[in-house]
Amino acid sequence: MVKITVGIEGMACGMCEAHINEAVRNAFQVKKVTSSHAKKRTVIIAEKEIPEQELKNMVAKAGYSVVSVISEPYEKNGLFGLFRQ
Repeated sequence: MVKITVGIEGMACGMCEAHINEAVRNAFQVKKVTSSHAKKRTVIIAEKEIPEQELKNMVAKAGYSVVSVISEPYEKNGLFGLFRQ
């Protein structure tokens, strides 16, 4: 699994967040996507890496600008993750 944090300029409200979330879900297979206009970012959890250029193109098509993309491995930390050591 991979966690991709995308810095996005242009989101101004909750509707902007919903617009980005929907665009991501329609363009890529993701497990989870959350956006915050206040933090100016979208966080995507996916099974596999999403090509950065495709992600930038999708965001631009939705009417926003990508300022950064950070990709890192993601391990789900749940209740049972506490017992793994």
